[in-house]
Amino acid sequence: MSTTQGIKLDDDTQTRLKSLAVKRNRTPHWLMRSAIEDYLNREEQYEAEKAEDIAEYEDYILTGKAIDNARVTVWLNELAQGKKSPWPN
Repeated sequence: MSTTQGIKLDDDTQTRLKSLAVKRNRTPHWLMRSAIEDYLNREEQYEAEKAEDIAEYEDYILTGKAIDNARVTVWLNELAQGKKSPWPN
């Protein structure tokens, strides 16, 4: 199902949108839908990562369990050398 949403654009933005649509051989409508979809994907990913970080912090507050600096440093050095290993527990 689709619904129509209205958006007011200033003249400069409208001109830029039309110009880019011509260059990309797309419609302004397609560009706007694509931009909104990209934005939503990016922001939803941010919110998911933020929720994960909050959960990990709350777990730390409850348990005090943390990964010591030496183990993280070893993991980062290996990562920098191209060795992919899982996050240390």
